[in-house]
Amino acid sequence: MFIAIIDYGAGNLRSVEKALKKLGFKSVITKDKAEIMSASGIILPGVGAFDAAVKELRSKGLELVIQEIIAKDIPFLGICLGYQLLFENSEEGKEKGLSILKGKARKFDFSKIGLNLSVPHMGWNQLLIKNTSNLFDGIKNGDMVYFAHSYYCDPENESIISTATSYGIEFVSSITKNNVFGIQFHPEKSGNVGLKILNNFGDLCLK
Repeated sequence: MFIAIIDYGAGNLRSVEKALKKLGFKSVITKDKAEIMSASGIILPGVGAFDAAVKELRSKGLELVIQEIIAKDIPFLGICLGYQLLFENSEEGKEKGLSILKGKARKFDFSKIGLNLSVPHMGWNQLLIKNTSNLFDGIKNGDMVYFAHSYYCDPENESIISTATSYGIEFVSSITKNNVFGIQFHPEKSGNVGLKILNNFGDLCLK
């Protein structure tokens, strides 16, 4: 059993690998299609620009791999940009997203509501539990996690929302749809709460 961390040149791969190792889960950073397909669970992390990331996934032939993995009910976790890529598009760019989920990533724009909040949203903030999810077993309403983002996801289907977070507006900070999980925050930077969430994901990969 191992968890594949998809390597497409977008950021925080080693820190995710280190967190999983601390929890006792074997993980491999890889862009090899066969290796990804043989994993018990998949993590798509990422920081950076939406268009560049989705182009890189497509150029490596990884879009079809991701779609096949999800169709096989293998647990899949998108983190930060990796979560945003699961949607149809983003206000950040022009490229079509992976379209695993209906909806889009929107930019924080507080000028419309007369607030002077800084963008990106960076630092610790609360999780507001909206719907039950195995990913959040043992996580309490109000638990704190670490964010660093300028865009937030706006899913069409509200029933997939697991948590929300308040920053000027209440935005969707995580989703769950069958075997697909997406989180806007960085669990690898979120202390014991983040480790618990990663541990829950690892446990799902063992089932």
